[in-house]
Amino acid sequence: MQGVGWETAAKHKLGNASTDTHTRFIVDKAKTPEGLRAKAGLSAALKSKPPNMAEEQLILVDEFNRAAGSAAKTIVHRRGLLHRAFSIFIVDDRARILLQQRNPKKYHSGGLCANSCCGHPRPGERTVAAARRRLKEELGATCPLSFGFFARYSSDLDRGMQENELVHVYFGRLRDETQPNPAEVVDLTWLSWDEISHRVVRNPSAFTVWFKHYFREHGADIKRFAREAARR
Repeated sequence: MQGVGWETAAKHKLGNASTDTHTRFIVDKAKTPEGLRAKAGLSAALKSKPPNMAEEQLILVDEFNRAAGSAAKTIVHRRGLLHRAFSIFIVDDRARILLQQRNPKKYHSGGLCANSCCGHPRPGERTVAAARRRLKEELGATCPLSFGFFARYSSDLDRGMQENELVHVYFGRLRDETQPNPAEVVDLTWLSWDEISHRVVRNPSAFTVWFKHYFREHGADIKRFAREAARR
């Protein structure tokens, strides 16, 4: 499955929608073969036996960001089910972006570089609240977060996993020290937007698929929102 960048056309229709309202994308991807397969996978997941509640549950959504049930994280990523997610770009007062290197033992994309923090809201949890929670869990940090933009992508991953996400992307300025969780993060580094862009081009295999998608499809947005966050 190749990465999907169709939200480039759709995002102009979003206006000032809230990060937790039902976002109506204009592009009707649900009628494509890929969309029909995703719908079939969603139906199968919802009809399957009760989930193992010991595993984190993710929010399944349709192409309009409407909640359509929940499923265990492993099932979601094995079947490539569309689900709600968030990504965070933490910056300093120079608008440099904090990148993390994922622990090599992560269930997918281990050892690769990504943006500051990523994760998934749980059923009944507001997306921005989940972003704050995960920032604390991964980096031991807290900071105000502002919504930047929506992203939509799908891609095959390693270890038989697939990503298929509708992502709320947030920005925030870090003022305190980080205390990264070594089970999640093995290294942190501050880089400017230009430095990141050059590294992604020179060595794309060092970065996660979603991070490369963000810079390919939303590079100008990342630069603008990073600068705005740095001034707060």
